[in-house]
Amino acid sequence: MLGFLKQPVVVTAEINVNLVALTVMGLVNRLWALSYPRAVVFDEVYYGQFVSLYMKRIFFVDDSGPPFGHMLLAFGGYLGGFDGNFLWNRIGAEYNMNVPIWSLRLLPALTGALCVPLAYQILVELHFSHCAALGAALLILFENSLITQSRLMLLESVLIFFILLAILSYLKFYNLQKCSPFTAGWWFWLLLTGVACSCAVGVSCAPQSDLAREVIKVSAVVSVLCHLLARGLALVVVPVAMYLSFFYVHLTLLYRSGPHDQIMTSAFQASLEGGLARITQGQPLEVAYGSQITLRNVLGKPMPCWLHSHKSTYPIRYENGRGSSHQQQVTCYPFKDVNNWWIVKDPGRQQLVVSNPPRPVRHGHIVQLVHGITTRYLNTHDVAAPLSPHSQEISCYIDYNISMPAQNLWRVEIVNRESDTDVWKTILSEVRFVHVNTSAVLKLSGASLPEWGYRQLEIIGEKLSKGYHQSILWNVEEHRYGKSQEQKEREVELHSPTQADISKNLSFVARFTELQWKILTLKNEDTEHKYSSSPLDWITMDTNIAYWFHPLSGAQIHLIGNVLTWASANVATLVYVCLFLWYLLRRRRKICDIPEDAWRLWVSAGGLCVGGWAVNYLPFFMMEKTLFLYHYLPALTFQILLIPVVLQHLTDHLCRYPGKPTGCSAVLISGDEGSEMMGFIVPAAALTSGTLHYVPSVVTLPCLPEGHGENYSVNACTAPGKVNCSPV
Repeated sequence: MLGFLKQPVVVTAEINVNLVALTVMGLVNRLWALSYPRAVVFDEVYYGQFVSLYMKRIFFVDDSGPPFGHMLLAFGGYLGGFDGNFLWNRIGAEYNMNVPIWSLRLLPALTGALCVPLAYQILVELHFSHCAALGAALLILFENSLITQSRLMLLESVLIFFILLAILSYLKFYNLQKCSPFTAGWWFWLLLTGVACSCAVGVSCAPQSDLAREVIKVSAVVSVLCHLLARGLALVVVPVAMYLSFFYVHLTLLYRSGPHDQIMTSAFQASLEGGLARITQGQPLEVAYGSQITLRNVLGKPMPCWLHSHKSTYPIRYENGRGSSHQQQVTCYPFKDVNNWWIVKDPGRQQLVVSNPPRPVRHGHIVQLVHGITTRYLNTHDVAAPLSPHSQEISCYIDYNISMPAQNLWRVEIVNRESDTDVWKTILSEVRFVHVNTSAVLKLSGASLPEWGYRQLEIIGEKLSKGYHQSILWNVEEHRYGKSQEQKEREVELHSPTQADISKNLSFVARFTELQWKILTLKNEDTEHKYSSSPLDWITMDTNIAYWFHPLSGAQIHLIGNVLTWASANVATLVYVCLFLWYLLRRRRKICDIPEDAWRLWVSAGGLCVGGWAVNYLPFFMMEKTLFLYHYLPALTFQILLIPVVLQHLTDHLCRYPGKPTGCSAVLISGDEGSEMMGFIVPAAALTSGTLHYVPSVVTLPCLPEGHGENYSVNACTAPGKVNCSPV
């Protein structure tokens, strides 16, 4: 039973010394003296704020992309015991002892170091030589810009790592598929491909490189179905589940109200601890006749604002000479104010209090909106708006005893209703108000009024349209049941906080959907930065970024690339494109300059490197945001991988025969009986010749040796420099 103990246990391992050496060199290169400088360096002031908010569990929104990258940085701070107490307000500010800067910079440095062996492995999996793979890895290792970006609390190195990991995993999976599909290794690399892709997207929404498309040829229908299910699971289900998990963890950690609450909807704000949740805690859910409400515009652009009125009136004449109604102004005000309160009134009754029991307002009901402080009715009529002359003016009606009667009836339409009998609900319902007399819709135009309107935002009445743009949608944010009929008592009531308690927690799906939409559509007001640049500046490295400057010693950190590497990368890209088009054109003429397997390798390597460069670079020309040199680093990584690819191709296929014309040349001999033989060379590169160099067609030439009148043919050479002449 214990016979196996009589034999020694032998473990055999194969160690790639190149890979180990590259990994060690990458770690030393990126981790050495990582805490220097012990000061805020460029965008660390930006990412550090988010790390502090994570530590304090305060909600925030970053329009640069999903939250996974920020969570990784925060995880580094958590490992170092960071409590979030540091004021990230100035580049160059010295870190105090409370900030574990080594831990905060650790994950970007580790991922940057691991990019070196990943580059090596990718070229090996593409079936290039170990010498070419080693060259690519060394270029990544010693590239100045990648080193600088990896040693700071920034996300570009993390993004590049996950992109390269996804590429390598896919290549491993693709190579295994040819010989051993559905094995443990096959599943591992397929799943890792999906995981790495989701992590790359989770770090940044910027353009990511696409994995090469594979062509699957399987004869059996069952096998095809199994392959489809496996790829669907690994490349769709798993990445989507992981992407959702990033947001789930993000929203679970950040449960407290923070500085970015205002850009979210009232329902989202009410789900956070503190902030609006504290104000609206326990409000009545159903809006009834007599309810006192504030109305927030759903769009939230150019800034969150509430329907507002005050005692000031529109000027009799505007600066352009147009006249107004001289009625009380109605605007959208971006701050909470007592003048934001309105009372929902039943047109058939005079009371401004909620009856017992309350009579809820439903979809399609007609209401009047009474301004709480001035008691004037929301009104519109056939008078042009101050800044939008094609729309109607919105005002609170003042009776000047002239021939302009009040038109103050509005129909409530609940846009997100489930049925036509739905009740208007606090926070949850998105409604639009349609004017009964003119069919105009209450809308936020977004334009700022002049000084006479206190620079508040213009409200207009727009003719009814079929769409439901968010600028015409409103939701009740604060709500109470009115109890005071007398105006003075009602004003006191409007100034007092609400009392009741009703939970309005949103589901994860609702919060994820809203947050994802905000990330995709939120556009911060970008200003020109001292070190901003255009994508055209990146290729030639006509720009750099001064990351840090020490005021005493004069030490500086600049983001600037290796000139030789960047120039070589550009040349390699140009050479690849030219050669690819050359080969492609000649192949259309049935001229194959390189073997078929070399052509497939050339196309796949170019699709990966040039395609990755293009996908990570060209979309920046369409982006309306402030751009910096570091945005080019993912694209540059693919260009660097292309350098040894092009060099090996030139060495293997275009420089094999020193001193001879490149390509295949044929020596043809032709002559007549009794005449001297005359030789001439036809270069294989001549596009006019469709019969030379890897061409299956045959040319028949008169060939008359020893006085024989036989015809001989020059067949397409099957190897460079060879011509077969055979009788026909």
